[in-house]
Amino acid sequence: MIGLAALGVVLAGMSAAAHVLVIVLAAAVIAFIVVLVRSRRLRAKYSVLWFSIGIGLAILAIFPGVLSWVSDRFGIAYPPATFMLLALSFLLVLVLHFSWELSRLEDRTRALAEEYALLRLELDERLTIHEAAHEPTTDRGSGNAPAEGGDPA
Repeated sequence: MIGLAALGVVLAGMSAAAHVLVIVLAAAVIAFIVVLVRSRRLRAKYSVLWFSIGIGLAILAIFPGVLSWVSDRFGIAYPPATFMLLALSFLLVLVLHFSWELSRLEDRTRALAEEYALLRLELDERLTIHEAAHEPTTDRGSGNAPAEGGDPA
């Protein structure tokens, strides 16, 4: 791992194999996000969030000393605990955002269903009126009915 040491990368207690694995996994996460965005399975507004997470993982993978530095600044003795705290905080914010988004979509769906029901009712009423206006009657225009006020003969 001489190449990483030459770049000033501190391994922070990780073996070289573990360090390479973390870098590969971070790159795989970023590549997966790109694939999801390109195939339009992930909307652009969410891709910024996930790219930020991917970049953050890549930074921690390349420079694992950053996590130790952040842990020291917050007084946390065990750097993986800092990572777990950050991950859980992120997940809490993400769940809160998705709950808000779900509530907004439920309100919108309810409003659309009500509007659809009103439009369907109006359409059914108009179809009923239209059918009644074009329905053939037995007293008008048919030669079988008696004329007004007269004999059938």
